[in-house]
Amino acid sequence: MIILGIDPALTITGYGVIQAKSNKLFLLEAGIIVTSPKEKIEKRLERIYSGIIKLISDTKPEVLVLEKLFAHYRHPTTSYILGQARGVICLATAVKNIRLVEYAATRVKKAVVGEGLASKVQVQRMVADLLNISSLPKYTDVTDALALAIAHSYIERPK
Repeated sequence: MIILGIDPALTITGYGVIQAKSNKLFLLEAGIIVTSPKEKIEKRLERIYSGIIKLISDTKPEVLVLEKLFAHYRHPTTSYILGQARGVICLATAVKNIRLVEYAATRVKKAVVGEGLASKVQVQRMVADLLNISSLPKYTDVTDALALAIAHSYIERPK
């Protein structure tokens, strides 16, 4: 199964594509989609949408995995902005007709690290270990996206 994990944001959207085959995980592609705060919001959202559409076309995943939206009452604007990026990603899954799955951050950490309150560093190290990555990616957005894909492979693994 080919799984695309996306860590959405308006400035840096991380992505990771893995293949889960015979209880083994293989890294196919990982990176970021970057937008500039100097651009208008509609251009930034279009850049994210186009990047996701191209990524889906190039990698042909069976499923796209997103982190469930967490809104903190002290930072309502953050969830509003994140919701816009998530919206165009969800639209891309509908346009490309692939399944969309969402998991809470604690569920992803529990599946990947074994602890729902694991730190970003613990998640990064476990992702690198599971995918045999010799050096950690520059952006945690990439390892967060890969963690989403890995978690889905564990949660959806045939029993």
